[in-house]
Amino acid sequence: MPVFPTGPGRLGVMEAHRVFREATAILLDVREAEEWQAGHIPGAQHLPLSRLTAGATVPGVPAGSRLVLICRSGQRSQHAARLLCERGMDAVDVTGGMKAWVRQGLPIQDTAGAAGTVI
Repeated sequence: MPVFPTGPGRLGVMEAHRVFREATAILLDVREAEEWQAGHIPGAQHLPLSRLTAGATVPGVPAGSRLVLICRSGQRSQHAARLLCERGMDAVDVTGGMKAWVRQGLPIQDTAGAAGTVI
């Protein structure tokens, strides 16, 4: 059974949660700083799409790592996943983004460690 059964380049929220929890993928939040500060997934890394499109690389990611990208609704993360795949990285995005993550009751926190919100 494939690790990512929801289709090429896309991943459902629960599958994303599973591979992140099992440490078989790195979760990368591509929203902007104010969105990240309001609420993000504990343990996720942050690199805004605006920096990726400007040429930034993903810091501290071992070669061959699988990246799971997330944004608010799934549009920016889908764009970021395509961009990183073009750079030779193994990247998929989360369908429905942070809005779907929260709908599933999965945790988010703000930068102070309190319960976060999706803006």
